[in-house]
Amino acid sequence: MMDYRQKRKLSFLTIGLIFLLSGVEYAVILPTIWRYLQLLEAPPYFLGLGLSAFSFSALVSGPVFGHWSDKTRATKTIILFSNVFEIVGNFMYFMGYSKWLLLSSRLVAGIGAGAGSSIFGFLTRTTLPDERAGVFAAVMACRQAGLLIGPAFNIFLRLCDFKLGPFVVNKYTSPGLFMCGMWVLMQFAVMVLYWDIPPLDSFPEQHMPLREVRGGEDEPLMSLEDERMAAAEDSYGSVSPEQTETQLSSELPPSPPDSPSLDTSDPFENFSASQEFLREEVVVLLTAQFITLFNQTALETMVTPLTQKYFGLGELGNSVMYSLCGVEVIAGFFLVRWLSRVLEDRVVLAVGLLICSVACVWCLIFLANPQGGFAFELIEFIIGVFLQLLGLPFVAVSQVSLFSKVTAEKTQGFSQGVRRSVGGLATILGPLWAGGLIGNLYVMLGMMMLLLTLIMIMMVLSYEKLVEPPRVEHAEDSENGG
Repeated sequence: MMDYRQKRKLSFLTIGLIFLLSGVEYAVILPTIWRYLQLLEAPPYFLGLGLSAFSFSALVSGPVFGHWSDKTRATKTIILFSNVFEIVGNFMYFMGYSKWLLLSSRLVAGIGAGAGSSIFGFLTRTTLPDERAGVFAAVMACRQAGLLIGPAFNIFLRLCDFKLGPFVVNKYTSPGLFMCGMWVLMQFAVMVLYWDIPPLDSFPEQHMPLREVRGGEDEPLMSLEDERMAAAEDSYGSVSPEQTETQLSSELPPSPPDSPSLDTSDPFENFSASQEFLREEVVVLLTAQFITLFNQTALETMVTPLTQKYFGLGELGNSVMYSLCGVEVIAGFFLVRWLSRVLEDRVVLAVGLLICSVACVWCLIFLANPQGGFAFELIEFIIGVFLQLLGLPFVAVSQVSLFSKVTAEKTQGFSQGVRRSVGGLATILGPLWAGGLIGNLYVMLGMMMLLLTLIMIMMVLSYEKLVEPPRVEHAEDSENGG
């Protein structure tokens, strides 16, 4: 029988695969959707609609799935259910037929992406505060890895040219069929590898998994039975399986090993959205989430026309550039994973916002009106993109980690859903803002700089509050919950 640590490790691995697959989906569909829409005689604005539809439905479904997971703690069921939307949505994309079916396919698939809020809620409840940023960084790096390897699948998908019953499989429809198959396989992985392990706060304080400093971020959390045996056992996890089972059965109720939680009280009983989300520190973090994603997606929209205009880059050149960017972002996430062991989340956030501000000033000076010849302009462009991408992992990881600490753990799924919805809104508005101002970069970049200045001021004023509040709920929880 598997112990708490093994189930936890397998569950985290499955979550990593889910995020990897979401990155692959984005990278596989994005390069082909424009030509696909043109074949279906869609007007140009359908591209924006198609990309925004996915974000919009994820924005709506995120808080719903999060609320569901807080009430039931049945994250496994939610993931299996949400993946059905990914499967159906991608199959609709494969079918094609009309521009409206294609638009609907992205809306349906986006509903499945809303399960991310439940997943972040689960990660918050099953990690210790000091290891959380590292876990979040690894999960986010998985999505970036998916974005990086996704284009490689397009190399063989573009060779597809055959019929499958009434359906045509070509380079435009094959990404939908491929992703449909991948999400079906993911269902089996979730069924076999994922466990709804009890949250850490569901154990009485004296039996909590150890909070001692671990040798490394990758070393797994000590399991329940190790805590009780620590006095008698000097070595890590040296309890025999028979002892393990006896100890676990004495500490956990006689229920299946993947029992969601010991606490059956309603987490939303005394919940107030205004008290939870209108606190100073929460507003600062949600603003940071919005501004960084708004700026990131605006820059992504700007980059391709810019490289075409000044450097004559085609599809291949842009693919190489995006691959190099992906490598830098993944390296950035692992740098932040390491730094999070020695620095507070708010320090990492401040560093990230500072780097983003420097990048924006650089872009305003050198990229809004490039001068100085091809080589000089290319160097200016590379430095600007490098700085922008360097700041991204710092802000992304630190604000998610901090947000999970300043919001209530019991309603974490719903809170993460709200946070992801704010991010979803930014990913819809960012490209719309940038798309209309590609010919006027001073206005576009000036607005981005203004937003960054705003969040920097907000952070300075609220810096003292950007810490995990003192824990007073454990004693109450152990009285209420058993």
